[in-house]
Amino acid sequence: MTPARKILIVDDDPQIREIVRFALQREGFLTAEAGDGVEALRAFDEHGPDLVILDILMPELDGSEVCRALRAHSRAPIIFLSSKDEEIDRILGLEIGGDDYVTKPFSPRELVARVRAVLRRLEPRDDGAVKASGKSLRHRGLRLDLDRHRVFWNEQEIVLTVTEFGLLRTLLSYPGKVFSREELMEGAYAYDNIVTARTIDSHIRRIRRKLAAVGTAAIETVHGIGYKLSE
Repeated sequence: MTPARKILIVDDDPQIREIVRFALQREGFLTAEAGDGVEALRAFDEHGPDLVILDILMPELDGSEVCRALRAHSRAPIIFLSSKDEEIDRILGLEIGGDDYVTKPFSPRELVARVRAVLRRLEPRDDGAVKASGKSLRHRGLRLDLDRHRVFWNEQEIVLTVTEFGLLRTLLSYPGKVFSREELMEGAYAYDNIVTARTIDSHIRRIRRKLAAVGTAAIETVHGIGYKLSE
């Protein structure tokens, strides 16, 4: 039997934490909680959650700082849960390493659906590209370890989030093929129809920055269509 996934709920409002906790536990998830940013980092180290639901406006450390701190050493998915609902806030949340962004007020049922959608990205996918290439995908100096969700450029590791890994995996499955944003959504977000084209652009920008840091510019923009991995 697959063990229950553990979710860390970080919000300075105890009522919000209670609503989220009840919704998640009703669906079989285990939960841990934190009421501010400093407590969140301690709780993450203590509980080792599979996913973090993270408020942005909090005392001590805000959610953006917590996300950056976690991303320095962890690939655990992060879903922002925030009252900041402008499009720029959503984009910034994704740019600093979030996997999804839910605004308050929110539907507990939708939040649980998004948690499930993000966690499914951690699961191995049974498709033709994986069958053809075994447990890794390779192209030039780029290698994706599919079992461990790790990425290497000439054996130098590049730390990607779960969502970033899914996007790069889709591109690397067919080097040179131009993927529209819709195709990337379908490939990397196979169970999630909530994302937008702007979400894809934000994640691609982060992947490009990480690739550039190790000396490669593997992803090309095909204007008016989408993206491809350089041949």
